[in-house]
Amino acid sequence: MSTTTTTDKNTDTKAAGASAENKSPANRTSSDAPAKDSKLASDQGTTTIADIVVQKVAGLAAREVRGVHDLGGGAARAFGAIRDRIPGASASVGQGVSVEVGETQAAVDLELVVEYGVAIADLARAVRRNVINAIEQMTGLDVVEVNINVNDVYIPGDEDENAPSSRVQ
Repeated sequence: MSTTTTTDKNTDTKAAGASAENKSPANRTSSDAPAKDSKLASDQGTTTIADIVVQKVAGLAAREVRGVHDLGGGAARAFGAIRDRIPGASASVGQGVSVEVGETQAAVDLELVVEYGVAIADLARAVRRNVINAIEQMTGLDVVEVNINVNDVYIPGDEDENAPSSRVQ
């Protein structure tokens, strides 16, 4: 009978050890406990940030930097110019910005039009820094990368030359 009791104790000990192993920090999954380093999860619940929120924050932060004339490619800017002429239509602050948002991280791609005469490398560094700071402070997400594509240079007076001239004076 003592052998049976010993076996039962070993089985109980193994079962207790298995449940303790499952609850150890190394074996916990995200469903067992909130992410340790996340500002968006706690014992009381989680906060989810939508892609559009990060897109708008990044767009506004990029436009704050001196030397950025506009965001978006040629087609997006043309569509934006048409949209601006429609009464009641609002400009998109997310134009020229695409994002990928995970549970705790975000990645941003920007398309910029820079003003002529601005040092593009310095501008890109300033935009990247401003976008990262704004997203991390406002959302609590870690920004893993900000890719910048400069697709045009704004030259003052260039828009006037593109306007068709009148044949009659």
